[in-house]
Amino acid sequence: MRGAMVFTSSLLKRRKAPSSISSIASLFSNQCEKNSNYILGPDLPDIWDPPISVRTVSSSVAPQFNHDLKPTIIDGISIAQQIRSEISQQVLSLKTTYGKVPGLAVILVGQKRDSQSYVRNKIKACNEVGIRSLMAQLPDSCSENEILESISRFNQDPSVHGILVQLPLPRHMDEERILGAISLQKDVDGFHPLNVGNLALRGRTPLYVPCAAKACLEILLRSGIDLMGKHAVVIGRSKVVGLPTSLLLQRHHATVSIVHAFTEKPEEITSRGDIVISAAGVANLVRRNWLKRGVVVIDVGTNPIEDSEAEYGYRLTGDVHFEEAMEVASAITPVPGGVGPVTISMLLANTIDAAKLAFRSPF
Repeated sequence: MRGAMVFTSSLLKRRKAPSSISSIASLFSNQCEKNSNYILGPDLPDIWDPPISVRTVSSSVAPQFNHDLKPTIIDGISIAQQIRSEISQQVLSLKTTYGKVPGLAVILVGQKRDSQSYVRNKIKACNEVGIRSLMAQLPDSCSENEILESISRFNQDPSVHGILVQLPLPRHMDEERILGAISLQKDVDGFHPLNVGNLALRGRTPLYVPCAAKACLEILLRSGIDLMGKHAVVIGRSKVVGLPTSLLLQRHHATVSIVHAFTEKPEEITSRGDIVISAAGVANLVRRNWLKRGVVVIDVGTNPIEDSEAEYGYRLTGDVHFEEAMEVASAITPVPGGVGPVTISMLLANTIDAAKLAFRSPF
């Protein structure tokens, strides 16, 4: 963290930035307030009405079940295409106005097949919408300093507006040190401590929201799912998905439960959720008895399963047992074709926002 702050401060000093990082956030907040309010939710006070001590609950109202429930399979590919169409127009507008296009740099370490697949899809998506992409590919055996050198080079490149380090990194590496070296203005993955901190604090606006978490909310909102007052259960608490997703749900005034590897009787907690978002990274973890009838299921899991007939020798499956969930869910995202495409679109959207920040910056 100390290294990240020193780097950020030196960068701002070199570029004659405003005296504090908060002024950068203020600049960015002013230029995209509408989009922020959409994803971050309405800023409403916590006022109990009527007071909780005098509330009465009727026990005579029985729950209404639709026994002919036909679940909606949420088409993430279609949602992603809509978003990318909007992004393509923004890229064209930026090119017309400033004579420049947004640039995204991706750093890939190692030969993990799923990571390689994700990076391929991200580069392809950049090309489709007109975003310039660069990639630094390093072996598992590389040193942290080699990664930091790549980050430093991209930090100093004015044609690069967003930097992404594909996770996970090899176990022997200090992930926090590496991610902390990315310039705050180019942290399009939203993992910088200041971005996460501002996301956690109501009334503040992060420069960028982590892409997978943003995708979950985008899917729910575009699908017309009501969040306010609903019980949402998030399975997994990683900084990549679980934590930021729970923070976003709270900003939309959902009641949030977090289930993790040490939670006792997780199926009991999950079965009470109106909305279940699973990001545990365990294939078919969530079974039918984990879900109540009418639940909305967002499956973030992308678990590679060996399959010799698949193009790359494996196929992806989610955390949720899809066939069993279909028996009780009112809506569900498939894997693949659900959260994944929308997550990439959110990365493109964050890169657009980073480019706008750079193009309009007074320094």
